[in-house]
Amino acid sequence: MSSSSGRAGGDATDLVCQLDCVQGMVDALSSVRWKRHQDAVAEISEHGIVLIVEDTGCLQGKVYLKRELFIVYEYAAEGRPRFGLSLGLFVDCLNTFSTPGHSPVIEIRYPGPDMQLLLKSVDSPDACIYAEIRTRIPDTISWGYNFEPAGNIPVTFTVRSAVLKEAIDDLEWPGSNIQITLQPDPPSVTFRGDGHGDLQIEFPYHANTDLLIAFQCDHAVSHRFKYKFLGATTSNIPSGVLKENRGSKVTIGRGGMLKIQHLVSVRRPATPHSRGDTSGLQQLGHIAYIEFFVKPEED
Repeated sequence: MSSSSGRAGGDATDLVCQLDCVQGMVDALSSVRWKRHQDAVAEISEHGIVLIVEDTGCLQGKVYLKRELFIVYEYAAEGRPRFGLSLGLFVDCLNTFSTPGHSPVIEIRYPGPDMQLLLKSVDSPDACIYAEIRTRIPDTISWGYNFEPAGNIPVTFTVRSAVLKEAIDDLEWPGSNIQITLQPDPPSVTFRGDGHGDLQIEFPYHANTDLLIAFQCDHAVSHRFKYKFLGATTSNIPSGVLKENRGSKVTIGRGGMLKIQHLVSVRRPATPHSRGDTSGLQQLGHIAYIEFFVKPEED
């Protein structure tokens, strides 16, 4: 992190974007940071930025930062460039720009000098605080997937995020598995953990719709998942999501692949900045989409 009275960026720039809610982006990125030293692959396109993280070919997390989240989004690349970076370093740099009671406008530029990711504050006309993050050629994502419904009707339910996190936390045993079972009659979802004993948590759909918001299942489905991977999907849900009583959507696809989706608000200050894109991007909803994919345990 450095301070300067001015700094020239690179000539060939694939992306220049500006964000005025740093904390919201930090919350979204932290949702998929389950390791202290977490690496990520970033993919940029005309639609926005996607960050992908992975663990041992069994767990994958994605953060979708749509272009509508930015007050400026200028994309000039061909195709969809990808680069690797340290997610922890990226989050730490963003936190450095953020101070209590002040929401600065941050500009993100890629590629910066020497193919680096350049972050700088553009609030002050007299000085520029900036950070450079070294990028690298990303490792190939070790597993691909084609998430398909488990039948003609998707097998899915939506539960309060706080309830989902609490249920998974309650079922923790070192090295254990969690079995998730859905059955249509009576409509219910059951989480069962096994370790030194076993514990079962059941959500009957019609008994308490405040917990289980939505349910769709036309045949019984049951799969086991490694606890450490399932726990990573809720371990860093932002406190704002829990306090606002939002819902998380859980879907079981073909082969038992589990998909969990969270929505994280990236709110802006009440007073809009005068700078920015005039195309109406700032008028749209400011939600970052978080997706996790977890492979089931093989019987």
